[in-house]
Amino acid sequence: MMNVLWNARADLWPKWEGPLLRETAGFANIVHDAPDPAAIDAILHAPTGQISDFSPFTNVRLVQSLWAGVERIVGNPTLTQPLARMVDPGLTAGMVEYCLGWTLRLHLRMDRYAQDGVWRNTCIPPLAAERKVTVLGTGALGSEVMRALARVGFDVVGWSGSGRPVEGLRILGGADALPEALGRAEILIALLPDTPDTQNLLDATRLALLPQGAALINPGRGTLIDDDALLAVLDAERMGHAVLDVFRTEPLPPGNPFWRNRRVTVTPHVAADTRPTTGAQVVAENLRRVQAGEPPLHLVDRTRGY
Repeated sequence: MMNVLWNARADLWPKWEGPLLRETAGFANIVHDAPDPAAIDAILHAPTGQISDFSPFTNVRLVQSLWAGVERIVGNPTLTQPLARMVDPGLTAGMVEYCLGWTLRLHLRMDRYAQDGVWRNTCIPPLAAERKVTVLGTGALGSEVMRALARVGFDVVGWSGSGRPVEGLRILGGADALPEALGRAEILIALLPDTPDTQNLLDATRLALLPQGAALINPGRGTLIDDDALLAVLDAERMGHAVLDVFRTEPLPPGNPFWRNRRVTVTPHVAADTRPTTGAQVVAENLRRVQAGEPPLHLVDRTRGY
């Protein structure tokens, strides 16, 4: 029987309790404190947990993140145990639906149909096949978003720093290809992780590469964008609209200028979250693999930060 430590906020436990106990029944004992750290075999971790010093947990074979992002733990110098990302099919589905919904809304310019008695039929939107979309980030989330957009008919291209191929998708890679990826992006979706290489990637110089009137959807990380540069291109009407779900400070402070900008839509970090029903299945599979002496799925590459 594995001893598994719950290292997340106590108020999250009622949502996870049923799915986790059901999925790990018979092979894992989930505990909420560790008077003897050496007795713990695995840790279920969220950044809101109480434990930040992992050095006493000398026998832990897996630290399983309950969040998709690991930027708040990957640099912890006390963490020497294997760290796995949460790749949750429920989270992925939520992200796909968010990105697809907002892409269609921006593509069809649905917000122009104000219910004010004015008959606006002078501008028929193009078909999806005539709309160029670029997705920054082609990992588990980005590739599924790309597939959903392609099924609708959008002309979609992905970009990643590595340019690693993804079957059935057009991928551009590396810094040299970024201007091409941005230059075609009538709608740009940012799904990159937060790493030193991606912070402020969308600065004034790169935002200037977008086509006139382009729209941005950012459900990835708030650090990807230079906020002042984004506000400047919006105010200059170089960009048409920005849908922002993630921010450097959350909750977004009431005085932040994003709230007041008519070309910005703020959503409160709702694009995707780990669903306990499906997330518990991911946790259980990795615990089983560790118990069997197999490598866990979705291990974090510490050199890349994700």
